[in-house]
Amino acid sequence: MALNIPTFFKRLGSSIVFVAIMLTGLLWNEWTFLGLVLLIQMLCLRDYFRVIQYIDKETPQPLWLQIAIQLTGVLLVILFSRNSAAAVDNTLWLIAGLLPIVPAMVLLVSTLSEKDSFFASLRSFGGLFYITLPMICLMEMRMQGMILPLSLMLMIWCNDTMAYLVGSFIGKHSLSPISPGKTWEGTIGGALLTIIGACIYGYFSHTYTFMDWIALALCATVAGTFGDLLESKLKRMAGLKDSGNLMPGHGGALDRFDSLLIAAPFAFVYVSYFMK
Repeated sequence: MALNIPTFFKRLGSSIVFVAIMLTGLLWNEWTFLGLVLLIQMLCLRDYFRVIQYIDKETPQPLWLQIAIQLTGVLLVILFSRNSAAAVDNTLWLIAGLLPIVPAMVLLVSTLSEKDSFFASLRSFGGLFYITLPMICLMEMRMQGMILPLSLMLMIWCNDTMAYLVGSFIGKHSLSPISPGKTWEGTIGGALLTIIGACIYGYFSHTYTFMDWIALALCATVAGTFGDLLESKLKRMAGLKDSGNLMPGHGGALDRFDSLLIAAPFAFVYVSYFMK
């Protein structure tokens, strides 16, 4: 896979803008982080609805259903954002307290609506597991320190970039028919370079142990790669090249955060049960 110079610089330019926005949300304070997470979730859910609509064109996703799922996702993230949510007024907490009945109400309305709406609702709730759950995991990690979600995202970006560059120069063997552009050489090269970078940082860092950084790097590279392949599979089923057109050269939000959506739950489990 030869390096396409115009495509590379197009991706690089949009990546610089993307990283600037992301770092502002990550580093400013917990409120900007909450806003960033909510923005990522809403954009990814929008792309998710678009993809599943293409997968099954005979079962429409009603606008009211998309809005209901979006609102449910927002309330879930706020409800699990303990420190940030502590400052939210009582009105929002009252609304959040009604959250458990939302799925039942959506399924009830969809059952009484068009005949295909029930199955559309079930697929829509899949978006909450696929997208909202990882966002909650990110918020929970943020409560333990800004360095954890920031490091995970930096490792994912490093892995993606290095895999693209290594695969462009020496990639010959396709990783999977799901994503023909990815090669074994690029995948292994990106993972090794990311793990080496984490090892170097872990050696000089006194925040967490050396093995903790290696474990986070493995979450970013291994789980992140599977996240990329999962989203590629969904797009292939839908017959789409990109999930959206949010970023030139990168596609939609779901294309940009596909690795994070799978890596975040694995990282959260490790941080919660094994990191001291």
